[in-house]
Amino acid sequence: MNKTAPIDALVLMSFGGPEAPEEVVPFLKNVTAGRGIPEERLEEVGEHYYGFGGKSPINDQNKALLQALREELERRGIDTPLIWGNRNWEPYLTDEVRAEAEAGRTRFLSIDTSAYSSYSSCRQYREDFAKTIQELSAEGTTVTIDKIRQFYNHPGYAQACALLLQEGLADFAKQVGALDAAKHRILFVTHSIPDVMQDASTVATNGYLAQHEELMAHLLEGLSESEDLPAELVYCSRSGSPEVPWLEPDVNDRMRELAEDGVSGVVLVPIGFISDHMEVAFDLDTEAKETAAELDFAFTRVATVGTHPLFVSGLIDLVEERIAQLRGEQTAAPVIPGSTALTPGSGACSIECCRGRIERATEPNWPA
Repeated sequence: MNKTAPIDALVLMSFGGPEAPEEVVPFLKNVTAGRGIPEERLEEVGEHYYGFGGKSPINDQNKALLQALREELERRGIDTPLIWGNRNWEPYLTDEVRAEAEAGRTRFLSIDTSAYSSYSSCRQYREDFAKTIQELSAEGTTVTIDKIRQFYNHPGYAQACALLLQEGLADFAKQVGALDAAKHRILFVTHSIPDVMQDASTVATNGYLAQHEELMAHLLEGLSESEDLPAELVYCSRSGSPEVPWLEPDVNDRMRELAEDGVSGVVLVPIGFISDHMEVAFDLDTEAKETAAELDFAFTRVATVGTHPLFVSGLIDLVEERIAQLRGEQTAAPVIPGSTALTPGSGACSIECCRGRIERATEPNWPA
């Protein structure tokens, strides 16, 4: 018996990234296709990758997550194939789905590597699914692709974040001797997006910003009195024309402001990212760390959830939840206290949800 019927294949869907220096500019051309970005600008952004040997960390991290998810499926006695497909680099989503369809598997459920609602982090993946469906249809192959809901408020993700936050605070306390609310801050960090994209994310959900604030509040409530530091949300990876407003403040700008107020140490908590890909490796572990050193700050960057067992188990819980819904079964949709489960599915969201893309007015949300 197929435990995941009517779904007969699962897809880990991600952004993709180059594996070698010669792949960096072709990869960035894929990311920016149709947006008129000059090649010299792509070379400039490519320096982020060249500093890491021309290879994005995201691929190895996706391979590790793929293996962890397969092990969790096996532990539950689920033998449904789990494949990996990307938007911008090999393995491409369409190629991987085509190969499965040729083997007779045509109904897919996607696990996306983004926790929140916005154009870039949800709707664009749904558009990727539509392109794959249309391309294969033109070849005479019919497939469907559904998806799990955004998981920022799922207990598996939240509990993993909470444990990692406590570990990070313990590491920070070893540096400074004792946590001091007058001198130390918790900075939750996520990817900045254009204001218009934030506004669009509120059409059919509570919105990108509010989702981060919900998770932040939950994580702070779980801290002990001795760990209770002032906390706020900051951003990284802002790109594009300075005339186009994006969510602020930037993490580096905010650290400099805090230094002027007498703060001497920060704990960065990357709740907007599930693994240590380029935004974390460059924007936080390189740039923000350098800013902290310039300011003589004590500095800890909390780990991302990566392949944390609670996170991995939670993703498979979400797979089983969505499959039950597709079968028409009554099923629980667990969330953190005070939150509401989002409507899942590439076909179940409002047609207006998270539209908010700026065509040509800005450079892309630079990749992972």
